[in-house]
Amino acid sequence: MTTSRRLADRKSAKFQKNITKRGSVPETTVKKGNDYPVGPMVLGFFIFVVVGSSLFQIIRTATSGGMA
Repeated sequence: MTTSRRLADRKSAKFQKNITKRGSVPETTVKKGNDYPVGPMVLGFFIFVVVGSSLFQIIRTATSGGMA
């Protein structure tokens, strides 16, 4: 099936227009905000575990005479 010259020129112009637009898209399409990768509950639990284990280690070291 052959295409007419007019149709071919229209398609070519459409693709040429797309080529000139290449690279001019916005950096991101989603709005930027304070979106953290983890929730506040997970972050709070992590801090609780880290601080609690460090306190436990300090108390255990202090009661054992300094050398565990």
